[in-house]
Amino acid sequence: MSPERVPDIRRLAERVFRLEAEAILGLIPKLDERFEHAVELLRRCAGRVIVTGMGKSGLIGRKIASTLASTGTPAYFLHPAEGVHGDLGMVSRGDVVLALSNSGETDEVLAILPPLKRLGVPIVLLTGNPTSALARQCEVVLDVEHHCGARRRRRARTRAARAARAASGGLRGAASAGHPGVARVVSSR
Repeated sequence: MSPERVPDIRRLAERVFRLEAEAILGLIPKLDERFEHAVELLRRCAGRVIVTGMGKSGLIGRKIASTLASTGTPAYFLHPAEGVHGDLGMVSRGDVVLALSNSGETDEVLAILPPLKRLGVPIVLLTGNPTSALARQCEVVLDVEHHCGARRRRRARTRAARAARAASGGLRGAASAGHPGVARVVSSR
C-alpha cells in the first residue's frame, strides 16, 4: 500500500472514540424516573442481583455480574438457556434480575420470564427496544438504544453494547452510593 493510501491510524482511532462517546452521552437524556426506580430496586435488593442475557448481551452481563460481586453487591450471571433447564432454582424471592437484550425479543430470556414472575422477582431490562415483548413484561425498562445513520448500522451493535455497559455502570454507581458492602470492599483495597 502506498504511503498516501495508508489510513491515519490516530484519526481512525479518534473517530471510533468519538462514536463510542456519542453512544454513551446519548444515555444522559434518558436518566429519568425509570432509572431512579431501577436504582431503588437494586438498593433494596435483599438477595442477589441476577444478571442474564444471550450472545453479546450475555457477555456484557457476565462482566456486569462480576463487577457487582467484586464491589460488594452479591451477584451472579444466569445463562438463560441454562435457566430453562433447571438453573432458575438458584433464583429466590428477594433477588432482583437485571436482563440485557438489545432486541428485547430474545427467545431464551423470554422463556425464563414466567417462572421469574411467579417468584415475584423484579426485573430490570436494559434494551434497545423499549416496546419489545420483554419490555412489556418487566417492572423497569431502561432504553439504551443508540440512533445511528444508515452508514453506521454495522457498528451499531458495538455501540449498543457500550451503551448497555455504561448504563449498568451508572446503575451500579448510583445504587452503591453509601452502600455499606461497597464501602467495606473499597476501603480494604
